[in-house]
Amino acid sequence: MASWRSAVDATHGFLAAEDRAEIEAHLIPEYFPHVDLVIAERGGSPVGFVGVAASKMEMLFVDALARGSGVGSALVAHVVEVSGVDAVDVNEHNDEATTFYRRRGFVITGRSPHDDQGRPYPILHLSRE
Repeated sequence: MASWRSAVDATHGFLAAEDRAEIEAHLIPEYFPHVDLVIAERGGSPVGFVGVAASKMEMLFVDALARGSGVGSALVAHVVEVSGVDAVDVNEHNDEATTFYRRRGFVITGRSPHDDQGRPYPILHLSRE
């Protein structure tokens, strides 16, 4: 969970504190069981993870201290190759994530005004070209 907290602190400044706490409370018991997780480690410690369901990347989080070191790129390349990932959703306010995915061949194909839980965080839908 430390990697998730670090990643969210670095990239999700738009989240209200109560929404962040609610998401964190549901992450392990409700979200993790529905995805295949791949965890990246350095020196035996987790530095990031990606979760996939079917051919959709449901989550990608990289510890703030490991950002820019290739961890996220390696995780995305792995799930594209191994799991055939061809779609991902990203918070519209997370410009860095949108740029990251676009550089890896994803294009914006749609937008929703709320996240999956109905919170007022617009979501961009991306697919691989």
